[in-house]
Amino acid sequence: MRAAAPHRTWPTDLPVLVVAAAWGSSYLAAKGVTTAQTVLAVLVLRFSLVLPVLVLAGRRRLRALDARQVRGAGVLGLVLAGIFLLETYGVVHTSATNAGLIISLTMIITPVAESRLTGVPLPRPFLCAAGLSVAGIVLLTQGAGFTAPSLGDLLMLAAAAARTVHVLAMSRMRSVQGADALSLTTVQLGTATAVFAVLCAAPGTGRTPWEAAAVLGTGQWLWLLHLSLSCTLFAFFVQMWAVRRSSPSRVSLLLGTEPVWAAVAGIALAGDRPGWTGLLGALLVLAGTAWGRRAAAPPAPAPAGPAGQAPGPGRVAREHPLPSPGAAPPPPA
Repeated sequence: MRAAAPHRTWPTDLPVLVVAAAWGSSYLAAKGVTTAQTVLAVLVLRFSLVLPVLVLAGRRRLRALDARQVRGAGVLGLVLAGIFLLETYGVVHTSATNAGLIISLTMIITPVAESRLTGVPLPRPFLCAAGLSVAGIVLLTQGAGFTAPSLGDLLMLAAAAARTVHVLAMSRMRSVQGADALSLTTVQLGTATAVFAVLCAAPGTGRTPWEAAAVLGTGQWLWLLHLSLSCTLFAFFVQMWAVRRSSPSRVSLLLGTEPVWAAVAGIALAGDRPGWTGLLGALLVLAGTAWGRRAAAPPAPAPAGPAGQAPGPGRVAREHPLPSPGAAPPPPA
């Protein structure tokens, strides 16, 4: 009797790893296309390229949302707008490597915040992992000598905290429980884009989208298309596809390699030189966040809900395609 052939996972894992690599490179892409005067304009351009496709793909399910779900998604969209603003301004004022590694602290901050809310203590290994990550961030931001962290580093740290707010709100807001994931994402991105457009119209907020579009070079347009198509649109649909063929835990684990790709892109492509102190800090951040993810993971995965629906109470929503700057959710983007 022949043994059953082992189940091949690489056909599903490979596209998810491509998404993680795209998210990791998004910080470098954001630096390549954005300046302090074009942050809002680039965000409007980026999501204006994506929203029509999302609306067209999910138009029937969008109409099925009730008013309560739309309001809930709108509130999440406001939080999402704050995340993108913090991340994009942050990456303009720091290195791509620092941005990608500091934002990964979301994986540490979120379980800590959830523990405070629920009163359930975290395991000791997780606390050790959190300490390791914090020590790594200190070394990473002080690679050139012990000085105050840069404005960009602080903005990325604030973005990590804002991501935590978004994830916890997503999992605890009853108004969005059971809502279709594509529709929820579309409303959130639409709300965030409207915020960026309103801010763009205010005086003193930098260039308008059409002014920014007129001065973008070919290379910058390629970065912008990468942010729109690879880091947002492709990422969202790959996650939806992969979760149906694998498991949320496995997909989340693979997407958790994003900070590794961010460090690779920053050092190999952007020429970031964090120094030996910074490199040690980067290694501690990567080790601490990876250890923390495993230490905080529940002993058994929660049963999956209907395909294509937002997580119910107690289920973690890893919707990075939103929060990734440059992308997160939700994955400056």
